[in-house]
Amino acid sequence: MEQERIRISKILADRGICSRREADRYIEQGLVLVDGEVVSELGARALPSQNVELAAAAKQHQASQLTILLNKPIGFISHADDEREYQPAASLITPANLWRDPQANPAKIKFPPRIATKGLAPAGRLDIDSTGLLVLTQDGRIARLLIGEDSPIEKEYLVRVEGELSESGLQKLNYGLSLDGEKLKPAKVSWQNEHQLRFVLREGKKRQIRRMCELVGLKVVGLKRIRIGRVKLDALPMGQWRPLAPWEKF
Repeated sequence: MEQERIRISKILADRGICSRREADRYIEQGLVLVDGEVVSELGARALPSQNVELAAAAKQHQASQLTILLNKPIGFISHADDEREYQPAASLITPANLWRDPQANPAKIKFPPRIATKGLAPAGRLDIDSTGLLVLTQDGRIARLLIGEDSPIEKEYLVRVEGELSESGLQKLNYGLSLDGEKLKPAKVSWQNEHQLRFVLREGKKRQIRRMCELVGLKVVGLKRIRIGRVKLDALPMGQWRPLAPWEKF
């Protein structure tokens, strides 16, 4: 059976090499190779069996892209286009807010005094009333890994609640609730202490945890994200940020 040709940008994205948008940009710049031959035509297609890769200059560009971990305070929104009257979390990415704890940064990662934040975008949401770990990145591969439709990455939260939760309510939080007409993926929800629940999710609908809690009669009074994949918030102070270390993988 003859193989169907697929857009090269889709091949690169499906293989986790870069995002489709980045792929189109690299194609325009002549930085994509198919079986060793340069491809520079947008919309060009290739067979799944062909060797599709980035040129060395594109790989160098990827290596220079910045990913930042921020401990977002209450009162800041994740995305700049959410609500204009509030400050975006990216406004906290300044030299003054860079965390310089030497114990947490044993490799002594140096950061330039001028921060190249162009194209730095949140890889996921954290609503205005929530705190904790927010990832901002220039790297389309990381964004796709964290917020892609089939992302396998877990996000862990500590959630302070008010109200009474029955055993069946806890079971429903783990699996059995629907939002926006869609059944939620299985979660891991357990008591951390008598006032706080621990949530581990693999999806991120808008205000998902707050809405889940409302469905079982609970009110959320505090929400903090403490982990994304294998990367933890740990001791990063509120309102401060640090670059993702070269050895850290989500």
